[in-house]
Amino acid sequence: MRRSRQILAALLLLSLLLLSACGAGAEETGAEKSDLPQTAEPASRDEPGRPSAAPAGQESPAPQAIEPKGMVYYTYFDTVSYVYDYAGDSAERFEDRSAEVSHILSEYHQLFDIYHEYSGITNLCTVNKNAGGAPLEVDRKLIDFLLCAREMYTLTDGEMNVMLGAVLRLWHDCREAAGEDPKNAAIPEEAALREAYAHTGIELLEIDEEHNTVRIADPEASIDVGALGKGYATERAAEYLESVGAEGYVLNIGGNIRCIGDRPDRSGWKTAIRDPAQDGQGYACKIRIRDTACVTSGVYERYFTVKGQRYHHIIDRDTLYPADYFASLTVVTRDSALADALSTALFCMSAEQGMALAESIGGVELLWIFPDGRMQWTPGFADLIEEIPEN
Repeated sequence: MRRSRQILAALLLLSLLLLSACGAGAEETGAEKSDLPQTAEPASRDEPGRPSAAPAGQESPAPQAIEPKGMVYYTYFDTVSYVYDYAGDSAERFEDRSAEVSHILSEYHQLFDIYHEYSGITNLCTVNKNAGGAPLEVDRKLIDFLLCAREMYTLTDGEMNVMLGAVLRLWHDCREAAGEDPKNAAIPEEAALREAYAHTGIELLEIDEEHNTVRIADPEASIDVGALGKGYATERAAEYLESVGAEGYVLNIGGNIRCIGDRPDRSGWKTAIRDPAQDGQGYACKIRIRDTACVTSGVYERYFTVKGQRYHHIIDRDTLYPADYFASLTVVTRDSALADALSTALFCMSAEQGMALAESIGGVELLWIFPDGRMQWTPGFADLIEEIPEN
């Protein structure tokens, strides 16, 4: 019954999103963290994949539009997750594939949870509680993830650091308190932030690959994977779909977009990048993507206000306060984990530094939106842009 409700909810959402049927269209899916899918647009009459015209004197056959299928989940990573099939899989095959995607997301959700423990699982909540203690044996999947996190630390010169948990916890607690009592909202004390930062070294994370154990060497240190966990899990789900030959699927895991392959008509998908000047309600531009990931970080996502000053959730390790370079940053690259990590790391460095890092990695396209509304992008991102609204 629950599965039927999930399918029904997703199909109802699709029916609301799709515009009048004019054949296969280019789907717009929200590309921001915590964003939902946008509306679909009808494709032009001369798009690839459409039947050619019938000979003179004969009636043209009606185009056979593929009806998208969708599944929605509400329990992973404290957000809404969608699985879409635009390739026309049978209902049975789609259910089987979406069920496996759900299983993968559920598994990583439990492994990465830093607030709750689960029976029979040694997850990051357990690892954090054991900080300063003996090594803990964990699932190999968690070992692989932490190794990836360490690689991302090196790649970004420490801007993406899963060991920043002690600092992020102070900001998290203030944000939660502000939500409960806005009149008495406050930010962390400077001294408390500096003390917490003393317990954030990546060397405190000890990983034993041979024995599958993890240890945090400092009892005051903790892991926080908010900058990487969702993207990593999304990429593992995408890997599964690719391994079974799925094509024309789109994952939207709390706004982390991952397209698997292309639409059958090779038109790709259109996604709207939110306009931070409108608190993310409008859009700054629309881009067309295929077989890639797209992730946006913005100041409008999670924040609280103290004495008229807004404090968002992306913390700069150099200042220990919210980064103030940009209003939003979009990353387009094939690997969702890399996109997730870079959307945080590059938010905490200048556009020039971010451009240089993207060029050194390769295959990474970026869009910066500055607090004054100016936009800057990499050369490859310009090729993705389909529409910029008139001011």
